[in-house]
Amino acid sequence: MENNKTVDVLNNLLQITNDRLEGFKNVDAKMISSYPKLRDEYDHGVIQSNRFRTELSTLITEKGGDPNDTATVAGGLHRTWIDVKNSLSFDKGEVTLENVLFGEGAAIKAFEKALDSGDLCPESSKVVQDQLHELKASYRKFESLEENNETE
Repeated sequence: MENNKTVDVLNNLLQITNDRLEGFKNVDAKMISSYPKLRDEYDHGVIQSNRFRTELSTLITEKGGDPNDTATVAGGLHRTWIDVKNSLSFDKGEVTLENVLFGEGAAIKAFEKALDSGDLCPESSKVVQDQLHELKASYRKFESLEENNETE
């Protein structure tokens, strides 16, 4: 295993985390005031994403890499699609939860793929595994809100 591979995988996860953070900020800015029961979960998502960014950036730097603090093109396109979809929907809370679940699911898949790649050192694997565990818990919380229709 080479540091370059580890740095590449970690930078990919950093970009996914940046997508996640931008998604939460985007939702918060446009809809959260209309759906107060979601506020705590969105706030938690922003705080959690910022912590993930710090942890991943630290690992990248320790491995001699430069953290890539951009988001992905796919994430940007997805956020644009969400904006269009939300502008056409009457129930913005339901659409928002669907989009959050989609984004959380995509992040979970990316973190699982990173762990399965074999390109992470033990320290990096531990951090990524811990973050994956938190992502799955976040997904379950939003899924529960959607199932219980707790947007209002």
